[in-house]
Amino acid sequence: MRKVLLTVCMAVLLVGPAVHAADMTDLMKALPAIPSGGSAQDSGTVASGLKEALSVGTKNAVGVLSKANGYFGNEAVKILLPENVRRVGDALRMAGYQKEVDAFVLSMNRAAEKAAPKAADIFAGAIQSMSVDDAQKILNGGNTAATEYFKSKTSSKLFDAFKPDISQSMNEVGVTKAYKAMTDRYTTMMPFAKMDSFDLDKYVTDKSLDGLFYMVGQEEAKIRTNPAARTTELLKKVFAK
Repeated sequence: MRKVLLTVCMAVLLVGPAVHAADMTDLMKALPAIPSGGSAQDSGTVASGLKEALSVGTKNAVGVLSKANGYFGNEAVKILLPENVRRVGDALRMAGYQKEVDAFVLSMNRAAEKAAPKAADIFAGAIQSMSVDDAQKILNGGNTAATEYFKSKTSSKLFDAFKPDISQSMNEVGVTKAYKAMTDRYTTMMPFAKMDSFDLDKYVTDKSLDGLFYMVGQEEAKIRTNPAARTTELLKKVFAK
């Protein structure tokens, strides 16, 4: 850079007053930009850092949610009764059938916990597709900008890939059986009551993915704002303020 500047100065001195202001402006525009404070990051480093942040965040999120009570024990992501079934749950609780309601809620969360590990590979593939331009925009965004971008780009694909695993997990942990036991108890109590139909698999899948994205967002926010959460040198470099 010093050689370039020296060359420019010598040229100006040699040409003398004949150089017009407009010509000088054009000449200065042609010079390479000087990084402020010498700390500018190249776009490749930014992209790599964000991908690593998302990789760390998704692994942590999936790891937490995959454990027993990963969903059920976390009020922020716990899957509750569907809205159109809550009146059924409330009526059963009042009638002394809390056990049936609790069993259904627990089974939904167990299905989500069992299916959660399947998301790891899907997240990993989506992370690799992030472009350099996307990475630069995300770096300058809010504390969950990467997660929101990730969610907007992959939700449909994740849903399509995740739902079969949720459905299988629901069968394995007895969600359908628990739901039938609960609704049968309700119709026995109230034979003329109408039960609204809904897609139970879709509901649990949607709520499972909501929980995943929420946890990934929490992990990303920690990496951005908490230096102790930056567990690699690359993360420290990219997210240093």
